[in-house]
Amino acid sequence: MVENTRVVPTEEAAHEVEVAITRLALLHLSFSKILVKEFGERKGKQLITKSILEYGKRIGERIKCGLPDLPKYGLYKEWKDGRLYGCVLARVFREYGEEDLGCLYCYVDPAKSMAVDPENKVIHKDCAACGDDYCTFEQLPTTKKEKADFESGERDWGKVDPRLVQGSRPKKEQSQ
Repeated sequence: MVENTRVVPTEEAAHEVEVAITRLALLHLSFSKILVKEFGERKGKQLITKSILEYGKRIGERIKCGLPDLPKYGLYKEWKDGRLYGCVLARVFREYGEEDLGCLYCYVDPAKSMAVDPENKVIHKDCAACGDDYCTFEQLPTTKKEKADFESGERDWGKVDPRLVQGSRPKKEQSQ
């Protein structure tokens, strides 16, 4: 049996992934806006963070089963010298002026890393979705409290990534 096979150039594949990631960003913003509108800012953001924690746990479980984490192409423009540039999610959050809600999506990184290895967490030193020019990450040991909050799904778990707690203002503004 002869199959019709089409080879897709890398640029086209990356563009198609970017289209899907843009839709993911819009879905996150849409759910987030409704949660904040219906429950108020404080409770809405708690629910968003709790939802992202659950999402990260599900991704972590898939990673532990040997399934892929992220697409190879189209999620960001460049990874250079430990810096991730051109995050599509961050770009969409900025386009809509929704960095404050958008950056909550980034809790997926510590959540999935803790789901894979509860002894360690990956946090953001810099976060494009928070207004920084790029993302950088650091792996640190988790504390007993962070592990307990992670397992229970408590809202305090959100403090696990200090850059995200700071929110959508660039770091240089916060230190002034």
